Amino acid sequence: MRMYRFRLYPSKAQEKQMNTNFWLAKNLWNDLLEHSKTIYQNFDKFPTKSTIAAMTKDSGLYSQVAQEIGSRVENGIWRYVKLRKSGNGKAGFPRFKSIDRMKSLDYPQFGFSIGKKLKVTPFGEISIVQHREIKGKIKTLTLKKEASGKWFACFAVEKTPTTRASNGKPTVGIDFGLKTPATLSDGNVIKNPRHMKKHADRLARLQQFLSRKKKDSKNRRDAKREVAIVYEKIANTRADFLHKATISLVNSYSLIAMEKLASQEMSEQNFGKSINDAGWRMFANMLRYKAESAGCQVVFVNPENTTKMCSKCGGLQGMPLEVRVYECPCGNVMNRDLNAAHNILTRATQGHWGSNASGDVQQGTSLKEEAHAL
Repeated sequence: MRMYRFRLYPSKAQEKQMNTNFWLAKNLWNDLLEHSKTIYQNFDKFPTKSTIAAMTKDSGLYSQVAQEIGSRVENGIWRYVKLRKSGNGKAGFPRFKSIDRMKSLDYPQFGFSIGKKLKVTPFGEISIVQHREIKGKIKTLTLKKEASGKWFACFAVEKTPTTRASNGKPTVGIDFGLKTPATLSDGNVIKNPRHMKKHADRLARLQQFLSRKKKDSKNRRDAKREVAIVYEKIANTRADFLHKATISLVNSYSLIAMEKLASQEMSEQNFGKSINDAGWRMFANMLRYKAESAGCQVVFVNPENTTKMCSKCGGLQGMPLEVRVYECPCGNVMNRDLNAAHNILTRATQGHWGSNASGDVQQGTSLKEEAHAL
């Protein structure tokens, strides 16, 4: 599944109607949650599917959109129940939404078509900037409003699987780090442009300005929008950099090997800001879906000991973060990230050409797990 995101330019009347639908969607979500909570507190059970479906009928929303909200509420409740039963202490009941947290309308099957304009029930034809061709079968549409006030259409598209053929291009392993964000096994390096850092001072000033504004005032709304515009600029700049980097990689190599990303664990070790600034999870996702059409394969490997293992003899030794050079008794002296990149590639090619039974290798050519409107 691949996501396509295009800018929308609704008329003033359409924008007013779309904003009204966000209010209706927010009210439906909260009504369903409130009803579910009441049933659970009084009868120790949750409403049935038929009850939830019946409540969506008089919401004022297009039926497909209302049914999708009902499904999301139901799924959220059962996810909560499942986590509670498994003893997960982090399990939380789905949250009520304010209008600021209801910024999308999902059309799972019907109610839209795209030509020169995007036709959406009940808003009619909306002007759309379709800057690239949609390749594949459109499965869903999400209408989204960013905090900056801009509107977007996000399409989930099912692609026809392509057959890979050997293209004679080299293979490469990539090690993600913090000192040097991405080191390739052939010695090339992808540097982190530090998009967030470049805007940090301006962002701090705007956020300080925002904090001084009276709650619910027009000045506060305007200041909040200014902050959102900066965040959107950072996100767009980061995405542009990652698109260019990933296109270059999939066009240059036949196989790209990476570690299974563990950005959550790294965030818990206070590296979160660096990881988020680099956007390496987005980088991995882009590689996966671009590889499908470029005849390239992306393989994810178990990261265990890729830094500690010697890429020449396979020996292990401790490697504190401050130690930047890997020195092995066998005579191998190499930059630690380059050594890890070699290990990643070796692990991937062994798993790719040989047995995959150890579970160390996971082929990654689909965006299904994490795709949701880039």
